[in-house]
Amino acid sequence: MIWLIGNRGMLGKELSLVFEHRGLAYIGTDRDTDITDPASLSSFVVQHADKTPFTWIINCAAYTAVDKAEDDFDLCRRLNTDGPANVAKTAENIGAKLLHISTDYVFNGKGTLPYREDDPTDPIGIYGLTKRDGETKVFENNIASYIIRTAWLYGKYGNNFVHTMLRLMKDRGTVSVVNDQRGSPTWANDLSNTITDLIIAVDSGKTLPFGVYHFTNEGDITWFEFAREIYVQGRKLGILTKDCEIKPCTSADFPAKVTRPSYSVLDKGKIKSALGITIPEWNTSLGKFLTICEN
Repeated sequence: MIWLIGNRGMLGKELSLVFEHRGLAYIGTDRDTDITDPASLSSFVVQHADKTPFTWIINCAAYTAVDKAEDDFDLCRRLNTDGPANVAKTAENIGAKLLHISTDYVFNGKGTLPYREDDPTDPIGIYGLTKRDGETKVFENNIASYIIRTAWLYGKYGNNFVHTMLRLMKDRGTVSVVNDQRGSPTWANDLSNTITDLIIAVDSGKTLPFGVYHFTNEGDITWFEFAREIYVQGRKLGILTKDCEIKPCTSADFPAKVTRPSYSVLDKGKIKSALGITIPEWNTSLGKFLTICEN
């Protein structure tokens, strides 16, 4: 049995649907179980002690408001550092494996080559710092853990870049998008299926070392290039019917409390080799997302 924590978020909802479609038994919780309170986690375990024991805990819960985190350090740390530590300890106590979701923000974004899992971390804001510290706490409390770092995540549920761009392109004649930040868009459905592949592989007896793995869709682009492709495909599918000019700009045109990483590309060789998977290109997955979720 899988315990899916954060099942009402963008990735959690997608995972729930994939688990159901692929026949994995799970129980989902969200804010009804407080990951910052070890007693809350223990209470949930006790409630289900007479049922099928949990063999996996998947933690999708996180504080993700990057700018707001600068003024909300205590809550951000509780959710991104203390929470994962508590979840990892709970998993260790019941003999369950843990899969925890992390982020490209653990790096400083000053690189020029795709980041590997063992590259030094150097977060540049409170959000990235607390997520990096959360990774450390996970392994300190449960060595039987997997961490998947991802980036530029979008999906059907919740706010994300694709939804925002579609809304703006429907309302405006011009949209300006930064062209000096590079990364790899990630469809939540692709990530959810890869997480499911990992669980099934391990449960089937495949040797998959615990540790950190990276996953995004293939290819790397700027936010401007991403927006331009959203517009092109949106027009082709009839989702967008008005002309809209997509204009490149710089990060300086959109001042923020936290500098966004200028380079967020992650190397995915480790997870591709471990699971024997082929990862779809970002524009192919975008097309599937728009066809399935927006038409």
